[in-house]
Amino acid sequence: METIYKYRFGRRTLYWTAIYIVFFALLGGLLYHLYEGGYLSAWFTSFVAAVVALMSLSIPRKIVVTDDRIEVRCLLDITELRLSEIASVRRVPPREMKWMLPLFGGCGFFGYYGHYLDLKDFDRVRIYASEWRNFVEITDIYEERLYVSCADADRLVAQLAPHGVKGFDTEATDVPKE
Repeated sequence: METIYKYRFGRRTLYWTAIYIVFFALLGGLLYHLYEGGYLSAWFTSFVAAVVALMSLSIPRKIVVTDDRIEVRCLLDITELRLSEIASVRRVPPREMKWMLPLFGGCGFFGYYGHYLDLKDFDRVRIYASEWRNFVEITDIYEERLYVSCADADRLVAQLAPHGVKGFDTEATDVPKE
């Protein structure tokens, strides 16, 4: 059975996207008028076009849960996680997400996606969100965390929770205790 959760852009995301596009257009126009025919305006235009194209390929589109895996599908990228590798799933309030600092990825440009630094735990996490709310944290057995936003977050957690490993302990080690 396949369940699909589609991403919906929040109002804040759409505002930030518009601000980025207007900023890049104004900066490009300014450089074009200041350096007519110069290499700087051509370099900047090429750079911005390449960054926007690369970022656009990673815009999250939908979450697909099948019988054996969960997939976060972007325009070109697919992040897969087998359900047997899920250690825990929980809903995350937005106040916990205030400690996330973008390392590499989008921050408001058609969503929030890529690699982020969790300043609270000093850990690298992946985020695929179209709005900065309704977060679900999926931790795998390798202790890597993936955050997704989902309009129906409670249903996603309920669907994935039975697949979590029973008795998962982040402090467990292979060294016998004395």
